[in-house]
Amino acid sequence: MDTQQNTALTRALAEIPGPLPARGVIHIAIPHTDRFTVVGNHLAQHPDLSCTAVGIAVRIQSLPQGVEVGIKALAARCREGEKRIAAALRELEACGYLRRVRDRLPSGRFITRTVFCNQPTALLRPRQTASPRRPAVAATHQAPGPAEELTAAPAPAPDPAPDPAPDPAPTPASPSPSPSPSPSPSPSPEPDMPEPPPVPPPPSFVTPLPPPFVPLIPPPTAPKPPPPPLPQPDEPTPELDRAATALLSDLRRHTPEFTLSEADIRQLAPGVAAWLERAAHPDAIRRTLTTDLPHPLRRPALLLKHRLTALLPPPLPGVHDLAAPARPRVTVTPFQTCDDCDRVFRSPTPGHCRDCREHRAHRGDDTRTAAA
Repeated sequence: MDTQQNTALTRALAEIPGPLPARGVIHIAIPHTDRFTVVGNHLAQHPDLSCTAVGIAVRIQSLPQGVEVGIKALAARCREGEKRIAAALRELEACGYLRRVRDRLPSGRFITRTVFCNQPTALLRPRQTASPRRPAVAATHQAPGPAEELTAAPAPAPDPAPDPAPDPAPTPASPSPSPSPSPSPSPSPEPDMPEPPPVPPPPSFVTPLPPPFVPLIPPPTAPKPPPPPLPQPDEPTPELDRAATALLSDLRRHTPEFTLSEADIRQLAPGVAAWLERAAHPDAIRRTLTTDLPHPLRRPALLLKHRLTALLPPPLPGVHDLAAPARPRVTVTPFQTCDDCDRVFRSPTPGHCRDCREHRAHRGDDTRTAAA
């Protein structure tokens, strides 16, 4: 008896037209009459702004002009700390909603003004300039052009001018007078007024409008790349297909959520066969497919297809791949002992060292010179 029942909410739900959705949010929209702020969906659903930044932006937009919106002033009004408010202001400044401008007063002191724009993308649109209008020309100074005669509304015809010398009494035998078909005399231009220049006809083309504004932020409904295909075995065999079908059919014994239909098992069997072909153990495959499941699991076949494709292990390496690479053989030149001075030197063949070879060459030259 002491539990209060919210009958107003139940009554409001009963007044919503149409069937209520089975899941998701249900809006009860009551129009505001005072103390409200209009917030665009581009801010409320901004993909790059955090919820703290969106809330700070709504709080700033609801404040009257001239209220302090610095970090300390907002921290005194909100429950968030100064670090979170500073990070939110930086996000708004990066997205163009907020801007800090340094201004100089007449006294020479510099101040920082905070400017908040509720729709920054509208500032990037090119503004349409009004087409220049031609000045009106008096009828007594200039006659309208041919294009103006076609577009102007027809003016009422003037009264026919009276005859300068009407007959005093019409003759009875004469027929009734009819209006003269001759046009009324136009007023002659004044002699002192110069003739105005003719007005050029308007151009026959229409000036195209500027291109519409193209936002730099991609829409949230941008096309996504197609998912990768299900892996296939390199050499499909009946044994692999039978083992893959048995593994998929046995998943419901371990996890009841994976009660698959025959069509789903036939579609997913090549992916499991590719795992078995790469020497993956059936228990490892079952553990990979059935652990850490989302709640609730609505489309088990789609989840299995994603995991079979994204978590496919590489093939096992062969014996030659696991063997250590052979080290390159380094040829070492052996030591030799000089036949004349017993000095040790490196040479592939025995003989004399470099000094002894030079000495022998120099002595041979002297002998040849003495003999000559």
